[in-house]
Amino acid sequence: MDLTAEIAAVREGRGDPGRLLGDFRRAVVLAPVAGGGLMSAESGGVRWLYAFTDEGALARFLGARGAAGDAEWEYVSILGARLLDAVIPSLDGPTGVAVDVADEDASMLFPPVPGIVPEAVAVDPGAGLAGGAR
Repeated sequence: MDLTAEIAAVREGRGDPGRLLGDFRRAVVLAPVAGGGLMSAESGGVRWLYAFTDEGALARFLGARGAAGDAEWEYVSILGARLLDAVIPSLDGPTGVAVDVADEDASMLFPPVPGIVPEAVAVDPGAGLAGGAR
């Protein structure tokens, strides 16, 4: 199953979270670039890197943020595994990945918890951010 199909399956309660993570790790996603780094937002003490499954999803996100429909945006194509295993450990503070966030029924979060990001940069989900942040 491809990443968008597995996201849909998990959201409908019939998918497999392990398969979803595997599909994300194998998928090439688009990560917009802004201000010299990957575009992100902070919410709840977690930095969320934006990633998109295709140019249409990226365009919907940028449009929702007020970008002109014909505006060109720089982005990188990157494996989900590289985001989780190399990019996130290079950043300060708890960081996860938000996929297709402009698509309310197709978005998915990959939080900075053990099993998703490397143990050394994971947040203990039982301790809260104050007690579990790296």
